[in-house]
Amino acid sequence: MSQIAKTFGINDALKQLGIQDINPGTSTGSENFSSGEIISSYSPVDGALIGKVQATTQEDYNKVITTATAAFKTWRTKPAPLRGEIVRQFGDKLRELKEPLGKLVSYEMGKSYQEGLGEVQEMIDICDFAVGLSRQLHGLTMHSERPGHRMYEQYHPLGVVGIISAFNFPVAVWAWNTALAWICGDVCIWKPSEKTPLCGIACQKIAADVFKANNLPEGISNLINGDYKVGEFMTKDARVPLISATGSTRMGKIVAQEVAGRLGKSLLELGGNNAIIVTPDADIKMTVIGAVFGAVGTAGQRCTSTRRLIIHEDIYDTVKNAVVTAYKQLRIGNPLDENNHVGPLIDTDAVKMYQNALTKVVEEGGNIVVEGGVLSGNGYESGCYVKPAIAEAQPSYSIVQHETFAPVLYLLKYSGDVENALEIQNGVAQGLSSAIMTNNLREAERFLSVNGSDCGIANVNIGTSGAEIGGAFGGEKETGGGRESGSDAWKVYMRRQTNTINYTTELPLAQGIKFDL
Repeated sequence: MSQIAKTFGINDALKQLGIQDINPGTSTGSENFSSGEIISSYSPVDGALIGKVQATTQEDYNKVITTATAAFKTWRTKPAPLRGEIVRQFGDKLRELKEPLGKLVSYEMGKSYQEGLGEVQEMIDICDFAVGLSRQLHGLTMHSERPGHRMYEQYHPLGVVGIISAFNFPVAVWAWNTALAWICGDVCIWKPSEKTPLCGIACQKIAADVFKANNLPEGISNLINGDYKVGEFMTKDARVPLISATGSTRMGKIVAQEVAGRLGKSLLELGGNNAIIVTPDADIKMTVIGAVFGAVGTAGQRCTSTRRLIIHEDIYDTVKNAVVTAYKQLRIGNPLDENNHVGPLIDTDAVKMYQNALTKVVEEGGNIVVEGGVLSGNGYESGCYVKPAIAEAQPSYSIVQHETFAPVLYLLKYSGDVENALEIQNGVAQGLSSAIMTNNLREAERFLSVNGSDCGIANVNIGTSGAEIGGAFGGEKETGGGRESGSDAWKVYMRRQTNTINYTTELPLAQGIKFDL
């Protein structure tokens, strides 16, 4: 174990999570692991090997789906409030293990320890939300046109829900899906990112322990590990009626096509190219805080990260200078050290994409105002640490139209009224998160109007990054159109059924049709 891991108690965290000595294969709680390929998890913090996980084979998957399908037949019969009680216990276990799990998230993914703790808190919050929801899975009653008839709608669980999550939120996005799916009576099979497999092992063990303690069958919570080929086991499987996939737009289009081909359902949370509009009536201090955290938080590896800052020409220099000054105060380094603001990118492939973006923006005519670069030397041995960069650019640049999953912020200038800023903001393929900084009520309402932001999330006087559990999370256009977490997102995990009951001795037909025998 590396010196950083020893200093910051990673070994103790693994012990607390019960995964230090576990055989980390595909698991529904059994120990029957295959001889699948070995996946090695290296920390981007220091490049050290954390652990090795066995990839799921087709044979393994067949066992998992069989176990999950059998478990569904039991789980769906449990009353929803009882399912809520199980989720409550799961949330309580997360409270007990918040610090070690947050530490593992930070070390395996590279986000700051505070963000790691925040991610586990998101898991706790969605459990709390789901527990309340377990008594509110409401249907609908309506009047029938036929006398002596009653009509209503109700919701039933779908069955097996397949979850494919990304490395940047290695535990929270799974919990968003699985807590709601469990409440709805579904069982889940999760394929975490192959870049953060130990986070998946830890969560699976916590969940499995809760189900076992309640004498519930194996297979309500399931884990499979591996690359996209393992994900294809689920996307191609008609026994998995819903696939919830989080990742790139490219990946999402493949999943959508595959699942649609078998008439399954897909919930897609894909790329974002998020912008903050800064009007002349903006509070500059608030703008700087929102823009800087949005751009450099999680080293720019959030789907809601701020990529574009659209600034009115009258305050352009003022805002630019304030943001540049703030960047000079950023501390880059070990994310477990809470004195640092920015940790590493996930791997060296991400570093190459970051470098290519900076090269491209200059080639297209952009101007670098905060120099980027890869850090090396003491503390940066993993090769994954980069300097957050800022470039002045034009909205039409191809690189500006593209989502680069790294801390690169583009400054764009607009003139005239907020209509022009909205045209720039909406002029990209993605439609996840958006924000406007203004104290002008008319500008704020215009931004939120039917002709305003075309994103699934539209904020006023807060940044693009960070979402509360209570609201439905998701975006439009090439972001996929899915919604997770709060509001009525639970409905995607269920099938709707319309029921008509005739309590008379006659059989009248709808629309007054006569059919006499």
